[in-house]
Amino acid sequence: MKRIDGRKPDELRPLVIKAGVINQADGSAMVKLGNTTAVAAVYGPRLLHPKHLQEPDRAYLRTVYSMVPFSTYERVKPGPSRRSIEICKVTRHALEPAIFLEEFPKTVIDVFIDIIEADAGTRTAGINAASVALADAGIPMKGLVSAVAVGKINDTYILDLNGKEEEETFCDMPVAYINRTKEVSLLQMDGKIDKKDIKELLKLALKGCEIIYEEQKKALKNRWIGD
Repeated sequence: MKRIDGRKPDELRPLVIKAGVINQADGSAMVKLGNTTAVAAVYGPRLLHPKHLQEPDRAYLRTVYSMVPFSTYERVKPGPSRRSIEICKVTRHALEPAIFLEEFPKTVIDVFIDIIEADAGTRTAGINAASVALADAGIPMKGLVSAVAVGKINDTYILDLNGKEEEETFCDMPVAYINRTKEVSLLQMDGKIDKKDIKELLKLALKGCEIIYEEQKKALKNRWIGD
């Protein structure tokens, strides 16, 4: 099958990852995957106020996801939406298993994710950027979290859907993976396919996550060690 942008079915869009892109943040990163660009900034751990929100035995991970008004062809309305609230929640759930939150009781770690440009895969790009930003901030982690979406068009399994492919696919399946512990921390499904298809798509997603993981490591190495 020939894809719209000429890629092979198991090929990612062009990927660029940079760490330390925002000087004012404790940690930050930018991920550009094709025409989707996410920037993440991390602040903390810092004491959480008001006190009744504090957790006595762990830090609270607070994620804020938003699409800037100019990120799509049609202007995005500012402020939270049902979709952005849902993505905030799944992003937090994807990242939490990788972080040693118990080392920072009564604190909050804030993760802000802005989508600067959107052409599908915004939640996975945001997770990739947030993971690198957390590591850049020096937050103790079991491993980096890598994420990508997969789907099926006709009889072909597709890695890293772009916007037009997202409209054509039988399903859109975002996956997040902690490579170091071999743990899937996010698995969502929009659509309906067979159990066999899910297994094949998961294998394809993990292959993509491994490629992204290597680029995440390179970005952090370039930031802190150099070429």
